[in-house]
Amino acid sequence: MDIRTYDEGDWPQVWPIVEQIVRKGDTFCYDPLQDEEQAHDLWVVPPPGHVVVAVEGGRVLGTSNMYANRPGPGAHIASGNFMVAAEARGRGVGLALGEYLLHWARNQGFAGVQFNAVAASNTPALGLYERLGFEVIGTVPGAFRHPALGPVGLHVMYHGLDQDQAQE
Repeated sequence: MDIRTYDEGDWPQVWPIVEQIVRKGDTFCYDPLQDEEQAHDLWVVPPPGHVVVAVEGGRVLGTSNMYANRPGPGAHIASGNFMVAAEARGRGVGLALGEYLLHWARNQGFAGVQFNAVAASNTPALGLYERLGFEVIGTVPGAFRHPALGPVGLHVMYHGLDQDQAQE
């Protein structure tokens, strides 16, 4: 499996992954009714953000975007998302995308990576993020409306990249 920079020619393979995950409405705080153009505009972040795909044999298995979490005084902290095709889960695609995101953030000079809204019910993602070194630093109770479970917490997760700043 290779992870490479996204190219617009990848969208026909990325969109079904994004669509399947977003339509379920059980993991991402994205509108499950968004159309393809809205999803593209949300996922394919402009530079200096970065979008990648995990590819094997010409097939896109997953994708990630990464960017500054906030502008101005918050621009030293990165954020991002990743999505993996259902049939590729459990094969290390998410881990590879997460490692890529952390490497990218370090190389870009970010002090840390923050995930703003991880559904507390998304146990596979939570386990992966913890393996990558993220910690839950806060939870907004009932902030995510899970389609089957009802209101569940949204975690804010953080991974410090500069150990001196991470302990402040």
